[in-house]
Amino acid sequence: MMLFGKISWQFCGLKKLPWSYDSRSFWGWLNAVFNKVDYERIRDVGPDRAASEWLLRCGAMVRYHGQERWQKDYNNLPTGPLDKYKIQAIDATNSCIMNIGFDHMEGLQHVEKIKLCKCHYIEDTCLERLGQLENLQKSILEMEIISCGNVTEKGIIALHHLRNLKYLLLSDLPGVREKEKIVQAFQISLPSLKLKLDLK
Repeated sequence: MMLFGKISWQFCGLKKLPWSYDSRSFWGWLNAVFNKVDYERIRDVGPDRAASEWLLRCGAMVRYHGQERWQKDYNNLPTGPLDKYKIQAIDATNSCIMNIGFDHMEGLQHVEKIKLCKCHYIEDTCLERLGQLENLQKSILEMEIISCGNVTEKGIIALHHLRNLKYLLLSDLPGVREKEKIVQAFQISLPSLKLKLDLK
């Protein structure tokens, strides 16, 4: 168990090397295994602990409410009462999180910030799922989506359901072709949103 977090993080990082098609299929399968939702585990340890395990297993980091330090080592996840550690921020930079794992977020009630940067498996369906989660619709204040090549206008616009979103940074998203659509959609749905675009 001690080595699992380090091994899983290394596996996620290895997907960037130039593998053959068969090897890429293997890493895609392995990353899907890391993203698999264990609903029994969520019931046993609570949504914040289960989501923390999922995120760190996939190479992401979390910060808990009331803490300054980012938690990035799977083997050093805090122990104690299940309701003590509530995820406030998620940094998924270079992680292998994917759509099939997003059910882990369903019970999270305190997430205020999410950063998705260089996430090879993030696509429109992931952002649509985020926008559908009622707890996140209320809690998320800030999002950054950077260098996620599979994201298009469709996924970005689905975030308009995050009704308390105050800041959204979009940068280096080659799948976004019509940024004007995004601007118009958010001007109507979230007029107070600070939208920062760094798109070609």
